[in-house]
Amino acid sequence: MIETEILIAGYGPVGETLAALLGKAGINTLVVERDLDVYRYPRAAHFDHEIMRIWQKLGIAEAVLPWTRQMYEYEFRNAAGDILLRFDQRGVEAPSGWAPSYMFHQPALEEALRRRVEDFRTVEVRLGTSLKSIDRNDADGITATITADGKGEQVRARFLIGCDGGASLTRRQIDGELFDYGFDEPWLVIDTLAKHEEGLPPFGVQSCDPRRPTTVMPMSPLRRRWEFMLKPDERPDTMLDDAKIAELLKPWVKPGQVELVRKAVYRFHGLVAKTWRDKSVLLAGDSAHQIPPFMGQGMCSGIRDADNLAWKLEAILRGHANAALLDTYQQEREPQVRQIIEGAIAMGRIVCVQDEQAASVRDQGMIAARAAKAQTSNDPLPGLPGFKAGFFHPSPRAGELLPQTTAARTNDGRRGRLDDILGGGFWLLTRQATATHAHVKSVVLGHDLTDETGRLEHWLDDAGAQAALIRPDRYVFGTGNPGELIAALTLALRVPA
Repeated sequence: MIETEILIAGYGPVGETLAALLGKAGINTLVVERDLDVYRYPRAAHFDHEIMRIWQKLGIAEAVLPWTRQMYEYEFRNAAGDILLRFDQRGVEAPSGWAPSYMFHQPALEEALRRRVEDFRTVEVRLGTSLKSIDRNDADGITATITADGKGEQVRARFLIGCDGGASLTRRQIDGELFDYGFDEPWLVIDTLAKHEEGLPPFGVQSCDPRRPTTVMPMSPLRRRWEFMLKPDERPDTMLDDAKIAELLKPWVKPGQVELVRKAVYRFHGLVAKTWRDKSVLLAGDSAHQIPPFMGQGMCSGIRDADNLAWKLEAILRGHANAALLDTYQQEREPQVRQIIEGAIAMGRIVCVQDEQAASVRDQGMIAARAAKAQTSNDPLPGLPGFKAGFFHPSPRAGELLPQTTAARTNDGRRGRLDDILGGGFWLLTRQATATHAHVKSVVLGHDLTDETGRLEHWLDDAGAQAALIRPDRYVFGTGNPGELIAALTLALRVPA
């Protein structure tokens, strides 16, 4: 019998991130993964500033950057090339202190994450090993059977986290039902490597041509993704023919300009598990939700799941919080995931019109709406909502992500990004010295820490607060009076005196 604190099923980006966060916290963790290596082709293509902030926390941001390109623009165009909708993030100050959006090469990201996991002696990764069954699941933990080379072995763990994808065995083992948004569209996805980028769109383009709705996305340098919607009479196997793919790419690239790296037909759909936690078993990533790609938030949502779970699991395992803290996981994550899915489906319904008359009506309405705002009007990409319920103290800014200044300075002369300067755990950012909690780092602005940009002081001013209590995932627990915040945190953690 293997004994561990956490068992993770699945070692894609979500499982890798969770393993790294738990390893950084010194939590004994066993990861099982059926495959023997990183999948060699990209699947996810985009992450945002908040996800880069998590990579920063793990110390891999610099290793990831060479495999990314910043994406500031995203256009929806009709068949004639007219702009229907244009998002422009140039000049937008992202809250996390990084660029708003990044396109990236997934295998390189996963390799960086796995190298980081190897730094932590409390994490064991078993490749070529699968979760077979959950044999016992109660409030005290789980017993599960894992298999490798046909041989089974039992694991006893305090918690099991299913990061095992859309076909999740973990979800099926806890009888997890899925809510289906009824959006189900087949698309051919093509990844290419270009010899040069002359003539290729430098930003994201949604071609809303009813004859063939198409998406073009830059990824890491020289890499592009094309997505072509299938028509009702087209079969996936014929669409995967290289001659057909060359025909589809012809309007976009010069002869011999790109090399085909990967081809696959996917069904874009919106699904959410109705239950994300059953006693000591939790779901994260695609096992909990599946998101159409039109907002580029599928992998991002799974990484947010991992960050949300990691600090809560640590607090419980170290005796700093009651296990009821995990009740806030789905409370916090599901509303945001649903808003993302609904936004992505709304974008998808704009793109996926295949009737020419309906497309013409759509085009006229969107062009008129754009003109009514201003011919030069561009929108920033929609921001993500804060928490509607969960682990926070009702107050201004509670449940929102704390902005990260990139020019923090301590009284001993250290300079850098805020998270690097202050490190992990809970923070109390306050204007004056005050009594605090045993597990909270008290930081007096202007004394212990100076923000050379003034951003944090302005943020507190806008909240009308003397202090802000910040969670380990850098979401705001609450703002207001320091003493009241500490008392509210103590009550919320529900640890008996």
